[in-house]
Amino acid sequence: MEQSAIQLAHPMQRARLSWLAPLWGCVLGAAWQVTQAQLWGLWVYQSLLVLGLLMLLMVRPLQRRPLLCWLLLVWAAACCVAGATGWRAHAYLAQTLPKSLESVDLQVQGRIASMLQTTSNGQRWRFAVDEAPAGVPPLLELAWYGPYGKEMDTSQPLIAPWAQGVALSPGQRWRLTVRIKRPHGARNPHGFDYELLAWEQGIQATGYVRDKAPQQLLEVTAQYPLQRWRQWLRDRIQAQAAHLQTWLQGADLPGMDLESQQGALGVVAALAVGDQQAIERKDWAMFRQTGVAHLMSISGLHITMFAWLAALIVGRLWRRSARACSIISAPRAALWVGVLLATGYALFSGWGLPAQRTVCMLAVVALLQTLGARWPWACVWLLALAVVVALDPWALWQAGFWLSFVAVGVLLASNFVATSPDGEKTTARFLSKIYALAREQWLISLALAPLGLLLFGQVSIVGLLANLVAIPWVTLLVTPLALLAALVPVGAAAAALAMLPLMGLLQWLADLPWAVWCMPQPAWWASVLAIAAGLLVIAPLPVRLRVVAALFALPALLWPQAWPKVGEFELQAVDIGQGNAVIISTAGHRLLYDAGPQYSRQSDAGERVIVPLLAAQGMRLDAMMLSHRDSDHTGGALAVKAAQPQMKVWGSDSVIEDPLLAALASSAPVERCTQGQHWQWDGVTFEVLHPPAGDAWLNGRKPQPNFGSCVLRIRSVSGSVALLVGDIEAAQEQLLLQTRITDVVDWLQVPHHGSKTSSTEAWVKTLQPHWAVVQAGYLNRFGHPVAAVVDRYKAAASELVLQERCGAALWRSEQAVSLQCERQLHSRYWDVHRQPP
Repeated sequence: MEQSAIQLAHPMQRARLSWLAPLWGCVLGAAWQVTQAQLWGLWVYQSLLVLGLLMLLMVRPLQRRPLLCWLLLVWAAACCVAGATGWRAHAYLAQTLPKSLESVDLQVQGRIASMLQTTSNGQRWRFAVDEAPAGVPPLLELAWYGPYGKEMDTSQPLIAPWAQGVALSPGQRWRLTVRIKRPHGARNPHGFDYELLAWEQGIQATGYVRDKAPQQLLEVTAQYPLQRWRQWLRDRIQAQAAHLQTWLQGADLPGMDLESQQGALGVVAALAVGDQQAIERKDWAMFRQTGVAHLMSISGLHITMFAWLAALIVGRLWRRSARACSIISAPRAALWVGVLLATGYALFSGWGLPAQRTVCMLAVVALLQTLGARWPWACVWLLALAVVVALDPWALWQAGFWLSFVAVGVLLASNFVATSPDGEKTTARFLSKIYALAREQWLISLALAPLGLLLFGQVSIVGLLANLVAIPWVTLLVTPLALLAALVPVGAAAAALAMLPLMGLLQWLADLPWAVWCMPQPAWWASVLAIAAGLLVIAPLPVRLRVVAALFALPALLWPQAWPKVGEFELQAVDIGQGNAVIISTAGHRLLYDAGPQYSRQSDAGERVIVPLLAAQGMRLDAMMLSHRDSDHTGGALAVKAAQPQMKVWGSDSVIEDPLLAALASSAPVERCTQGQHWQWDGVTFEVLHPPAGDAWLNGRKPQPNFGSCVLRIRSVSGSVALLVGDIEAAQEQLLLQTRITDVVDWLQVPHHGSKTSSTEAWVKTLQPHWAVVQAGYLNRFGHPVAAVVDRYKAAASELVLQERCGAALWRSEQAVSLQCERQLHSRYWDVHRQPP
């Protein structure tokens, strides 16, 4: 029956169906390979590639059996793409940095291959290696840093202390002494995978230049002219702050202060050259809450609009020349010139992965139009998808990939529906075009809402209104002015001036109490139903069918939060690098113990890791306890408090007295944690064991933040015990053993990240923890955990959980002998750090 239907189809339809088969095969083959937890042997992928090619040779003899031919094409393309992807993965892993070369001084020689990225206390860049010890990868990401804990004046040109007074620039050849390590990022549920990003970009080692070692500038080459031009334009944009201040001098308007002006110039730099580091952290938070973050860097939308505008101008100019039109038609010339100019813009913006995908998609659409292929929009969309996936199969793991392709699919479908049979758009008048723009944005918002819930656990309620204003404003006004700065410097100041009122509107929208809707991320099947519901709701179907389709989203919208049983609790040690952050959940309450480190002036664990994790899991905190004031424990506290202002805050004396944390007491005073405090949540007992009231326990010693760390013991009705201790040291351990602790524990947060100042032999032997969790950064500069501490816990038969290998660690009191590591639970073959804890 099915075969006869295909045989009776029109020849053009049969040809189109045959083309669809390998396209689906490319996508399915790539999807299968990139979801593998472990790579198979190289010979397996080579055999798959050969098998796929052999199956392609078998297609022609089977043309009279369309269904079999179609299935064979799917399998052939899937085998070819999967085999080629696996082969590429093996070749890439063969260049992995050997462990013996990590964190040792190495002398490398090569060229600065990218624009310099300015950080709060130094600079970062890509380094193409020419000469190095065997095993060093060909592309490194290097940095230099100023004094630890001291922020530098980034408004002035930065010069590395070892650079002999020379400003770093693309194309320079240097002989450097560096320390490098394998790329390592946090691994949390629903979190960003930095190691995948490094894999896609070809970076197999990151590190820094040793400031006390001799460095030598060998020559200044003419290589990387595009990167030099990008850096020149970025510096020119940042130098326009004086012009902007002059224009706004005396303007006493909200959102026009000096800080806002610097923020607007940062957005202009991001739009012109792709320097996303130039955007302030608070501005990124505002853009995410209003759903316009995709606009504030070089996105697919900008490149597509640039191509459309370039094609429009070129087409009109081309028609003025009869000779040019006799050589090539104006529409075709405009089409390809638009694609070429868009490619140039993408290259100038840094050739990021979203830009590469957009250029590839534009080229595919242009090729189809040039060949005269009148494919339905779905076939065009699938072809672009297959080409991008074949070139970059790991893009399937990127949220931006799916957001951009779903948005493009909606645009293609809506344009298809809005086009009359003779090819003339029904939206000819200006007001109709405005209506069409609003309609398309509404359709995109509806289609992306379920996808946003699946990927991020939240949806911007104000995103529709924000995008209706921001998309035309940024793409048609701000971005052209930003690019004009390459010719006229004052164009950057004009772009920033145009950006200020938009940022004021976005801030007002972000401050609305209902601006963002957060909910727990549902199971995959509920997410698929919700995405299907969103697509069907915007499809040109009868209203009754749309209403029925909307019901498919209910399982995802009503997905319940995961809570422990009454009387039990669970601990989630968040992977935040060098610091502490543990989420404690009972049957109806949640507490955050410590809030992770501050990474830089523009970044901390609260904003980057904890707040997104809480949103993705639909968690609402009842309280936060900060053990002491050290920045690796309180760095993310302000961001968490801003995101969840309802929670109560406990802290030690050092937290209460720290002026940098004064904002924590904006709604209610920070309560001091004191020995003897205890309470019950849902049958689970919480007890503060340290510090005692007063200061007699110090025995005359000068108080230190570590000494007064809040120590919290948690006990379930089943008898499981967990102990969180901050950075207490040997003296506090002894005091606790003498006065408060006599029993073993099931789960222990290793004191002071495994420092030699803590985890004495008496402490370890008394507690005998089944699980000893070390929250420390990968190859951190402190050497945590030290070998002696590791040996003590192993001697006590404790299971030592190193977060650098485990990622986020989830432990449940009702299953005290098991612990789930994120790196093992969702293992990927590009994760070179995954090992049993």
